Amino acid sequence: MVFKAIGLMSGTSLDGLDICFAQFWEENSYWKFKIIQAETVSYSKALEDQLRNSIHLSSQDLLALNTDYGFYLGQITQNFIQKNQLSDIDLIASHGHTVFHQPQRKFTLQIGDGRAIKTETQIPVIYDFRSQDVLLGGNGAPLVPIGDELLFSDYDACLNLGGFSNISFKNNHQRIAFDIAPVNIVLNKLALNFNQNYDENGDLAKKGKINQEILTKLNSLEFYSQSHPKSLGIEWCNENIFPLFLNIENLDILATFTEHVAEQISKVFNDYNLKKVLFTGGGTYNQFLIERINSKTKSEINIPEKEIIDFKEALIFAFMGVLRWNNEINVLSSATGSSHDHSSGIIA
Repeated sequence: MVFKAIGLMSGTSLDGLDICFAQFWEENSYWKFKIIQAETVSYSKALEDQLRNSIHLSSQDLLALNTDYGFYLGQITQNFIQKNQLSDIDLIASHGHTVFHQPQRKFTLQIGDGRAIKTETQIPVIYDFRSQDVLLGGNGAPLVPIGDELLFSDYDACLNLGGFSNISFKNNHQRIAFDIAPVNIVLNKLALNFNQNYDENGDLAKKGKINQEILTKLNSLEFYSQSHPKSLGIEWCNENIFPLFLNIENLDILATFTEHVAEQISKVFNDYNLKKVLFTGGGTYNQFLIERINSKTKSEINIPEKEIIDFKEALIFAFMGVLRWNNEINVLSSATGSSHDHSSGIIA
């Protein structure tokens, strides 16, 4: 049986909404996929600011934004369907936009009410994929390892370079996954000091010099010595990363943080002897970062076609929606640390 699904992904780097329409089917006991249509819809400055500052809203204003953003997601998805003349869509799977992520306190919040998306599109919607895992004692992240396991098993590991870098790979016959380090959520904010929304190709970082003192402080942060499963959120960056850069707005900070990311990622590659790694996410276009990682490891770096780089996460959330629709496991406890594998997501 072929399933047609739309995946919606809004990342922490706030570069827009990724929409991916794909079909999925099983062949010889393996899941296959084909991306039919995909695009990124940029946020208006006003919406970007709203989402960026949502962590500071009152409870009433946050509830209002949850609804408003849900209707926005529904309208954008409906426009995408009509523009591309899509039909026979079985479901929409929406990640939502993360505002709070504190699994140690048993909560995580992704706004964008799925019922509002359903109201706009009249298509079943699956949303809130993370909360159940947190209630089961997990990190609620990373979730994409189920897609890495079932759709991208040709690679030893899958690395996503988004707002945060996360990786998943098989270790002792179990797929483990964890966040490695912040990436674009920090680099993009630092690039704003130079009137750039992001450090294109890593050109700014390339001009700077590494500040060894700050690099040592970054590499010494407790998170990096913790065992997996583990995950990061913006709160962690606000507490541990940005205070190190107070009143420093030169290119050396970009160079130093880029080096830090490269060191943390290559360390994981080397520690686990990963041979063939698939790179995806916006950070894959940061050529300087890729060069720095490449210089520190013997792992083979595989950069796929643009469609997979840009839309792998949205694709996998569409796939997670299909699995949830069929009541099949779509969250791996070996990746998140929850008490058991489970099928997660609320169906509207």
